[in-house]
Amino acid sequence: MSRPLAALSIATFCIATLVIAGCQSQSVDESATTVSAADPASTTTVPLNATADDPVTLSLLTHDSFLVSEGILDTFRLETGVDVEVLQAGDAGAMVNQAILTKDNPLADVLFGVDNTFLGRATDAGIFDPYRSDAAPLRSDLLSGLPSDVTPIDFGDVCLNYRIEALELLGLEPPTGLDDLLLPEYAGTLVVQNPLTSSPGLAFLLATIDVYGEEGWQNYWRGLFDNDVAVASGWEEAYNGTFSTGERPIVVSYASSPPAEVLFADPPTTIAPTAVVTEGCYRQVEYAGVLAGTDHPVEARLLVDFMMSKIFQEDIPLNMFVFPASAEAELPSAFIEYTRVPDNPSLMPPDRVEANRERWLRAWDELFTA
Repeated sequence: MSRPLAALSIATFCIATLVIAGCQSQSVDESATTVSAADPASTTTVPLNATADDPVTLSLLTHDSFLVSEGILDTFRLETGVDVEVLQAGDAGAMVNQAILTKDNPLADVLFGVDNTFLGRATDAGIFDPYRSDAAPLRSDLLSGLPSDVTPIDFGDVCLNYRIEALELLGLEPPTGLDDLLLPEYAGTLVVQNPLTSSPGLAFLLATIDVYGEEGWQNYWRGLFDNDVAVASGWEEAYNGTFSTGERPIVVSYASSPPAEVLFADPPTTIAPTAVVTEGCYRQVEYAGVLAGTDHPVEARLLVDFMMSKIFQEDIPLNMFVFPASAEAELPSAFIEYTRVPDNPSLMPPDRVEANRERWLRAWDELFTA
């Protein structure tokens, strides 16, 4: 998943992701980074590795949108005596491909950031040593179809966003769902991302397939093309282009985009200029898993447990602009005030996505280029 963090300043949203977002694959060796931070002032936890002659350093393989606050991973070190080196490997798709290609000689001990659009590929390839953390209770809306070999860490909903003032100037009410986008009055108002190159674009395509079914989704997209939908290569081009100018006041983005609009506004504001349509969303869930073949399976499971801890979970929203998976984590006020979590987002089983993704993308491309 890739997602914007701050390119409006919210550029790192490109969540997702979920992202497949058109980023170029990178060599892990070239992009490897070690997260270093100031130590917290104090700790009362006795480190697991405090007396070890050769302290363990875990490698965490993740995507380029991974970001935690200064000191978070040092907290894990102080609690366990285990260091963490972060290896960033491009977008989510590139990261999974790296893990699959090197599964016989794994590059890392733990992988974070595989989402439900790529999880089927990862599990089919057997890259995980099955482990699901029970360190914290999960949100009830994440329990359906819960995989047994990885742990949900965060989620984000890809939803239609709209510019409030720009729609008002056109004399339009906000759309209430996907059907409205086919109405003549919404012609030329929507910009989406290409699902071949963008994670939110793929998520939006999956939402339309889930809502309209195998028999109807292609007709729906024919209607969008007839209604002058614009297709951008990725999230940044769509969001920071014609959507930000108001030329096209409706865009595929994230439920967490309005809080980012407020938090990164220049000049500062307390009023979000955008809002979310909560019907027709698609939920992207990001997972962490212990990589098969790790030399440190016990410590790797501890790291997955730590990623479900309150301190890590509550650090997620304002760094990666997605929602924590733990039911115990409290949200920052901006996430409470400026957005809503959809009640019934689409969420396909990973094995269904894996079995059909390429076929669906080919069919969409044929419609797009017709």
